[in-house]
Amino acid sequence: MIVVKLGGSLLGSAELPLWLSTIASNSDGHVVIVPGGGAYADTVRQVQKVAKFDDAIAHQLAVLAMDQFGLTLAAIEPELVTARHELEIAERSWQHRGMVWLPSTMVLAEEDIPKRWDVTSDSLAAWLATRLKAKYLVLVKARETVPPLTPQQMAEQGLVDAAFPEFSQQTHCPITCLGKGDIRRFSAILKGDEELMA
Repeated sequence: MIVVKLGGSLLGSAELPLWLSTIASNSDGHVVIVPGGGAYADTVRQVQKVAKFDDAIAHQLAVLAMDQFGLTLAAIEPELVTARHELEIAERSWQHRGMVWLPSTMVLAEEDIPKRWDVTSDSLAAWLATRLKAKYLVLVKARETVPPLTPQQMAEQGLVDAAFPEFSQQTHCPITCLGKGDIRRFSAILKGDEELMA
């Protein structure tokens, strides 16, 4: 399984439909998308400032925001299907479908995941990759392209959340951060073409 996190900041970009169609057409049941929070999570941040609830509640709402962006992605590309838990992911895989993970069912039931703002969809993508024993974790950002970086370098450059290096240590699979223009590199990952991955 390849886990692909699509950042919420990709919404509205010309590249997002291409990413979704590429996954839908080429995943053969072996790719699951982790949605970012995007504008939906930004709304949670704004509401928290007004309502003044704690970060634990904000975390729950931000995870639900990921569900909303996930449903948005599935609406943009109808060939994708949604999956809420590991059994559904397995079923969609058997059906050879590209998947969008709606994380709230799994994440909100997991007491060991810290409930704070520095644990975002990046860390949750690493957490899912660990659960699924994924063979690859790909993080897609709104930059045009991203050079090869370690998880620590990604965090230092602000590409991922502060908790990501810790979560990534559990994955035991290659991790790549790509820009929105890096479709060719992603296609190489899908095909297992090591020379094109760099």
